[in-house]
Amino acid sequence: MNIFSGLESIVETDYRLAPHTWYGIGGPAEFFICPETIEQLSEVVKRCTENELPVRVLGFGSNLLVSDQGVKGAVIKFDAPPFKQSEFGEDGELTAWAGADLGALVLDCVKRGYGGLETLSGIPGSVGGAIRMNAGGNFGDLGSVVEEVTLMDNQGGVFTKVKPELVFDYRSTNITARFILNAKIKLVPSDPDQIMRTVQEIWIHKKNNQPLNTRNCGCIFKNPPGQSAGAMIDRAGLKGLAVGGARVSDKHANFILADTDCQSADVERLVEVIRERIREQFNVELETEIEIWK
Repeated sequence: MNIFSGLESIVETDYRLAPHTWYGIGGPAEFFICPETIEQLSEVVKRCTENELPVRVLGFGSNLLVSDQGVKGAVIKFDAPPFKQSEFGEDGELTAWAGADLGALVLDCVKRGYGGLETLSGIPGSVGGAIRMNAGGNFGDLGSVVEEVTLMDNQGGVFTKVKPELVFDYRSTNITARFILNAKIKLVPSDPDQIMRTVQEIWIHKKNNQPLNTRNCGCIFKNPPGQSAGAMIDRAGLKGLAVGGARVSDKHANFILADTDCQSADVERLVEVIRERIREQFNVELETEIEIWK
């Protein structure tokens, strides 16, 4: 029996995921699905639930490591136009869909003279993925401007969650629903030139402090309370440490770079080596910020 009978036009099997990740490594997905409408997504979700098929959502792959063996079940990507739109309403209210490009959205807001997202400049990813992990950095996070999120449950039902019921914390939210569809974001009319200066300052900071233009997936570990994971890894003397084709960046110790011959297993082993060294030297258990699919 074909689980996705009638939906063949949006389903591919044994599909390579590596080109969809910033690392460019990892194995295939058993099923790769790009719904074109909310109705199609709902039908896919219901069938996966009925057949106990694992489901994952793929954003821009900027914070993701896929195992060399790939993943069983369905990987859903919001790549069709309805899932990538952004709608600007009155008084600075923005509705951004899960598949929208966060970086492009930041610049769009700047051009329109809306402040609120400029602190996320230089953070890659989709809006859905950014909401899921409350993306942010030294200058702010996305959760501070999100007012409402539209979600889909495992039965294909659509519902909304609003503040204060909607809670954002450091690299996390209280959203348990598997599928984020869109979010209402509250922006503030601002001077475009001033916002652009902020964007440029953040970009300069990132250029000076992060290994841009390399194969990486951002910060590997969350910062322990009151501490910097990167600084701890640096103090442990781990900059430049390599396992296979994976190595710790000399520029920012919380980044692991993937060289030409890198495998996902190399990154995973290096992650564990770093955690072990930090545990030994500082008695601190580092928690990964990246998502690892096995």
